[in-house]
Amino acid sequence: MPRLDTRAILQGRNSRRSATLLVGTTVSVVCMAGMLVYLWTLAMAGGAAAGIDGATGFVLSLLAAVVPVSMLVPLILLLDRLEPEPRSVLFFAFAWGAGVAVVASLVLNTWGMRNVAVPLLGPEAGGMAATSVVAPVVEESAKGAVLLILLWRRRHEIDTYTDGVVYGGMVATGFAFTENILYFLGAFFEGNLAATFVLRGIVAPFGHPVYTAVIGVGVAYAAMHTGRALAPVAGWFAAVVLHGLWNGAAQTGWTGLGLAYAVLFVVALGLVGLSARDRRSQVAAIGRYLPPYVSTGLVTPSDITMLSSVPRRREARGWASHNAGPKGRAAMKEYQLAATELALLHQKIDAGRPRSDWKVRRDSYLALMHVSRDTFLGRMHQPATPGWAENPTDSGFMRRADFAQVIAQARAPQPLQDYVPRHAPRSGP
Repeated sequence: MPRLDTRAILQGRNSRRSATLLVGTTVSVVCMAGMLVYLWTLAMAGGAAAGIDGATGFVLSLLAAVVPVSMLVPLILLLDRLEPEPRSVLFFAFAWGAGVAVVASLVLNTWGMRNVAVPLLGPEAGGMAATSVVAPVVEESAKGAVLLILLWRRRHEIDTYTDGVVYGGMVATGFAFTENILYFLGAFFEGNLAATFVLRGIVAPFGHPVYTAVIGVGVAYAAMHTGRALAPVAGWFAAVVLHGLWNGAAQTGWTGLGLAYAVLFVVALGLVGLSARDRRSQVAAIGRYLPPYVSTGLVTPSDITMLSSVPRRREARGWASHNAGPKGRAAMKEYQLAATELALLHQKIDAGRPRSDWKVRRDSYLALMHVSRDTFLGRMHQPATPGWAENPTDSGFMRRADFAQVIAQARAPQPLQDYVPRHAPRSGP
């Protein structure tokens, strides 16, 4: 029989192949490469004009821009450890920010300043308006566009507000990466690269991620509630205001900048608090919806306790690695993700957001849990007792369950229209 399509199952899709993701990622990478070539050209031209080594300036600027990215990406992913988003989609979001969004913003910001702000308000006032009004509107629109694409094509992937924050943070981090190269390059030729790096790379690297994460919250609200099309617009408006506040404060001196920084810090804490609430909700869903599956032999109360704790999950992956090596560790991770997705599927149904193919998804998650279990048990007659289980029989990982019919069902084509949610919202009073 064919092998289970693990990625498709975990992403809640019929196939891992996505034309939208492939095309979007390709266009984004091409735009990102184009921007790097453009910045290299600027560096060489600026170096030739100033009698300075432009190549050194470009390399230093590139390395300086990598520093905040290396800090921000792990922090963003840290918010979503129980149900991490697909790496391919996260890369798409990052590449869109570093490529498409930057190119669009560069073109539109330049056009807006030359043809709207300066002709209407004059050079000085027009420059301030372009920085405080035009740039925030253009840049948040360019970054937020990819979140609308994900809402359109990956709606079922966005389970919580944290997912919106993560995707928004990733696209903004990509945007800041390319933008920072441009700023650092200018600072290099002006002789103040160190000061600019400290401000943009160390003191306030989270500006863009906070702005666009707010859009992500609005997109997540729309994904989790029907008839809430204005939620992304509200998130976009809030992001523009925050972005404009920071850009405007940067022109008023250190006092204004400090106040704006305080506001952004409070918003960032609010986003972290929202993610913490989502984490508690996910843990509650695991504890509520997985116990009925104890009869399958794929999970026990001890295993549910393990699934509800990040340190315990890490311990379980180490245990699986001891039994079956790297493949066992990967299989345990897939088991944990499938079990979490199973719990969240039931949570969506109870919240009145059922999928028409929910039974197919349920059986696919169970099938993946079964196959993963066989893998991380390895070929040992008696695997080591899981550390989270007081006795060997307290864990479903110590005995085998007959689940072949579910495996076969998950691999066979399914008539999706035959499956009707049993917890569908009521249509009448």
